[in-house]
Amino acid sequence: MSCNKLFNKDFILCFLHKVVLCLFFIGTYTSYSQTTPKVTSEVDVTTLKIGEQLHFKVSVEVDSTAQVIFPEGQTFSPLETVEAFKTDTTRKKDRVTLQKIYALTQFDSGSYKLPQQRIEINGKGFFTDSLRIEVSTVKVDTIAQKMFDIKPLLSVNKSNTKLWKIILAILFVLLIGGLVYWFLYRKKPLTEEEKVALLPPYDRALLELKKLENSRYLIQDEYKQYYSELTDIVRSYLEEDVKVSALESTTDELISKLELRKDAGELDLDNDTISQFKKILQTADLVKFAKSKPPISTAENDRKAVEQIVVKTHEAIPEPTEEELLEQEEFQEELARKKQRKKTIVAISAALGAVIIGIAGITAYYGPTNTWDTITGNPSKKMLDTKEWVSSSYGYPPISIETPEVLIRQKTKIPAEAQEKIKELQTFAYTNKAALFTIATTSTTFTSEEEPDFQKSVEHLIKNFEKKGAKNIITKNEEFTTISGVKGLKTYGNAKFRVPDSKELVKGNYIILSFGGKGFQQQVLLTWLANDTYAQEIIDRILTTVEVKTEA
Repeated sequence: MSCNKLFNKDFILCFLHKVVLCLFFIGTYTSYSQTTPKVTSEVDVTTLKIGEQLHFKVSVEVDSTAQVIFPEGQTFSPLETVEAFKTDTTRKKDRVTLQKIYALTQFDSGSYKLPQQRIEINGKGFFTDSLRIEVSTVKVDTIAQKMFDIKPLLSVNKSNTKLWKIILAILFVLLIGGLVYWFLYRKKPLTEEEKVALLPPYDRALLELKKLENSRYLIQDEYKQYYSELTDIVRSYLEEDVKVSALESTTDELISKLELRKDAGELDLDNDTISQFKKILQTADLVKFAKSKPPISTAENDRKAVEQIVVKTHEAIPEPTEEELLEQEEFQEELARKKQRKKTIVAISAALGAVIIGIAGITAYYGPTNTWDTITGNPSKKMLDTKEWVSSSYGYPPISIETPEVLIRQKTKIPAEAQEKIKELQTFAYTNKAALFTIATTSTTFTSEEEPDFQKSVEHLIKNFEKKGAKNIITKNEEFTTISGVKGLKTYGNAKFRVPDSKELVKGNYIILSFGGKGFQQQVLLTWLANDTYAQEIIDRILTTVEVKTEA
């Protein structure tokens, strides 16, 4: 009885132990299966016509906390990406299903392989299945379908950036020219004082005496002002027309100078006129300095007498000789030339001042180096300032890259010793000789499914540098990773490169990026001048856009 009980008890304990173990393994398996990501892919059609689109759908089932990165850009080559739709998310408890659909197309008939796509989940790569896509041509019924002539070429509107710069420069020059004309060469309307000042001394003196006659000085008992203007008019006339220093001379000094001119035969004036003039000057001195106040009639007669003195003096001046006239003409021409030179100097100074102020303002805003490089047309800065960079894929397997200018296909010949190993070699490049700047991509497919030897390829490129005259080549290696997570080899350094069409050597930098897989290799080559800050900015920007496929 006790034995049966013991047997039954051990049996029950053994059974329970096995049940617990079963539950443990089931739980472990369930937990493992729930944390393992699941990636599936499918296409809606496998056969399409040229230009038609197919939808490639990728589904990823992961934990809700997982980080998933889908492929971006032209990673489906030889098929082209038309559109990448937004990711659709479906949640189920602690799991999510992410669906990403890509619209793809091809414009050449043939059988194409839709390559595997890398899905990065928590830093680890998972790959979709590769598929075969058939693209067929579209049959054209020339009987039912009417044929039309080829349409004429359409003109494409070019960028107006350079045109606007030219227009602004022209407007700036016109503005300076307008200012110079307005302030220096424009015929300004003359004021009354300027019109009087332009009259000959004799006519001006008579006009001013006439204005003095119509003044109100005598009515307002302003004798000092009256006689001051009267003597100033006649003294100014004598200084300009008779050429005697009359304005700064005393009465006696002025009379003595007129008598000397008379005695020398240079002024044909009678003694009575000189005596009358001396008397008027003495009266004016008494009025101005002794506050004398003659009768109004005397003051009026003195004005009339001065008018007659001016007339007689003008008539007494001998006619200038031919030599004097020539001297005066030359003198006037020299004065005109000096005046014109002065205007020209002022105009040039104003224009230079405006240019200097403009350049100073631009320099203060953009910086001296930036301004100077813009004015002198620095080739590297021109590339950096290119508004629309070219984003494209080159070769097969494709290398996607964004550059200031499009890369041009290069004619490359596979060496005879390498033809057994290399199936196809495609090279695209852009070179700016003025900036000593080069961008090149090379896609190589091998005849066998072998892994590429990056070091050997880099050594071959370094030897090419040496063949072209490069010296003191320094080489370093490090890992390079694209935005999508593709890893490759980065070989970089500096050297003394030869300037094209010259024996001169300049210090430059280079970078060689190497990627690849079984049966193919992709390389990107960049060279530029050392200490060229604009080129360095271009290189940094290019490196952030490099993208390659993970398989051929």
